[in-house]
Amino acid sequence: MVQKYQSPVRVYKYPFELVMAAYEKRFPTCPLIPVFLGSEVLSECRSADGAVHTVERSCRLRVDAPRLLRKIAGVEHVVFIQRNVLNWRERTLLIDAHNETFASRVTVKEHCRYTVHPENEDWTCFEQSASLDVRSFFGFESTLEKIAMKQYTANVKRGKEVIEHYLSELISQGASHIPRWTPAPVREADVRSQLVCPCPSSLETDGPSDAPAPASEMATADGDKLDADYIERCLGHLSPMQESCLVQLRRWLQETHKGKIPKDEHILRFLRARDFHLDKARDMLCQSLSWRKQHQVDLLLQTWRPPAPLQEFYAGGWHYQDIDGRPLYILRLGQMDTKGLMKAVGEEALLQHVLSVNEEGQKRCEGNTRQFGRPISSWTCLLDLEGLNMRHLWRPGVKALLRMIEVVEDNYPETLGRLLIVRAPRVFPVLWTLVSPFINENTRRKFLIYSGSNYQGPGGLVDYLDKDVIPDFLGGESVCNVPEGGMVPKSLYLTEEEQEQADQLRQWSETYHSASVLRGSPHEVAMEIPEGESVITWDFDILRGDVVFSLYHAKQAPKLSPQEPGVRASGQLIDKNWILGVDYSRVEAPLICREGQSIQGSHVTQWPGVYLLQWQIHSPPESVACSLPGVDDVLTALHSPGPKCKLLYYCEVLASEDFRGSMSSLESCASRFSQLSATTTSSSSGQSHSGSMVSR
Repeated sequence: MVQKYQSPVRVYKYPFELVMAAYEKRFPTCPLIPVFLGSEVLSECRSADGAVHTVERSCRLRVDAPRLLRKIAGVEHVVFIQRNVLNWRERTLLIDAHNETFASRVTVKEHCRYTVHPENEDWTCFEQSASLDVRSFFGFESTLEKIAMKQYTANVKRGKEVIEHYLSELISQGASHIPRWTPAPVREADVRSQLVCPCPSSLETDGPSDAPAPASEMATADGDKLDADYIERCLGHLSPMQESCLVQLRRWLQETHKGKIPKDEHILRFLRARDFHLDKARDMLCQSLSWRKQHQVDLLLQTWRPPAPLQEFYAGGWHYQDIDGRPLYILRLGQMDTKGLMKAVGEEALLQHVLSVNEEGQKRCEGNTRQFGRPISSWTCLLDLEGLNMRHLWRPGVKALLRMIEVVEDNYPETLGRLLIVRAPRVFPVLWTLVSPFINENTRRKFLIYSGSNYQGPGGLVDYLDKDVIPDFLGGESVCNVPEGGMVPKSLYLTEEEQEQADQLRQWSETYHSASVLRGSPHEVAMEIPEGESVITWDFDILRGDVVFSLYHAKQAPKLSPQEPGVRASGQLIDKNWILGVDYSRVEAPLICREGQSIQGSHVTQWPGVYLLQWQIHSPPESVACSLPGVDDVLTALHSPGPKCKLLYYCEVLASEDFRGSMSSLESCASRFSQLSATTTSSSSGQSHSGSMVSR
């Protein structure tokens, strides 16, 4: 598998010309970079007016690897070919490098560029990317990958420090200003000499997928980028590889979700939850994004109003912040009548309230980041268990609690910075045994449990909360406005009819179905049309991969699984022995649907029978796929076991008279999903097919 690195934008607050002077001090040798043994110029040329200076060098780097690996490889240093194109007119430096040593076994490519800051012409931006492909290396491929990427990222930070060192040296020598380039008169002899410029064409970059774009294109092609100073200031300190994972995942989201994408803090939480394993974090984030769309979570804080029993008897609320500036949430679980609350408002309302607390927590973290001027990405929870007893272990209540923990773990990772559990009673170990298996190991490490009164004094709450923040019911000085809880009167319990309505709220999430599409096994849904004209409508989102959507008609109904009417267990309905044009026919031409798209459409039926909606994996030609960004991830997904494409879909059959003969209401409708789909609609061109399918 190809290993990749992508840096954020690093900013030097010095003019481009001064940075270039500092950069040149790295050659031919640089004592500040121990692994850099030296370099020699292979070729050099300038344009007729002197604006473009091209240099090709052979650079020797010491192999920083275990002695055994060096002995097996038989080398103590490796040779890289570096090609620099310095354009004084455009004020850019493009650097391409690749390895010459072991080129048949290992391919290393590096691309760097220095450009002028888009908002301050006296500052200079730097970016770099690299890829490592170990095809064969004496059986040590995995070991070499780990060593190489570890050493590379360790030297990334060192490279910036070297430039800053030489900048300081130049300034101390009085060279704080270097005039910008101006064109010189061009002589005829210079023009003739440039016609035979010795720069070999064989060292041109290998293709458009790896090579940096010209500087003139970068202003419009790059879009919104992360810079290293912003990461340090607003997100916290990250290692070079962690920065690379954040940049790569963010770029992938920008390319696949054309509208609104999560905030950087949100993306970073998922990376941390998966220890910066890029593919695992991406899968987890995609699942969470689809969940947010399915449940309209983006609008929760604007739309959710807790029922009166929750406002009065739910003993939880926000209370200042801890000593690290994290928002503090207090929950007096022992004082809450969890059984009574469930009977008064229903499980779904309790879950909605828990989700609103987590949404509010993220919002408060952003506010505290601005207030305290340092990154704050998580909040602290103070859990008071005084009063906890066996009535809290009511089975439906515990089941609901486990569901809430699962939802929060999957969709709000790394939002809990610390959990302070105080006054834990004897029954607490029973509850802990029930819930702890559902809590992530990283989360469990953040738990601090105090029994009895040992939360007071040194080593207790005073280590995490200022004295004027500790609530009065724990012996502190702060008046706490969190509701005290208490027993919920039975008169507030939901009636049987109201309970049914609450259950319908939970069933709303089942309106949209999720499906996995496997290679060679499409997902199909059957819609029966008994007679006359009807309207089949559909609305689906492609969560992962590219699919082809088609609509077919068959006179006979396929044999369905009794366990799941309408869909076979495998998701495939069309019999493999059926012949297209004989046993069934296509009534809508195939539509290629890309990852991240929302598709809405409709079809007016002409004949009775069974209509089949089909989604199958789209496999682009290999020659086309290889030129697309992120092709390695796509190929890995195609050859890995398990689901290949994922989607959320909704479909139904309506009488045509409901639309009074007009389909415009269907074709122009907004997606039923969240505002993420709505923004996708506004930012990408609508696509219709046969007048009935609309891409949003």
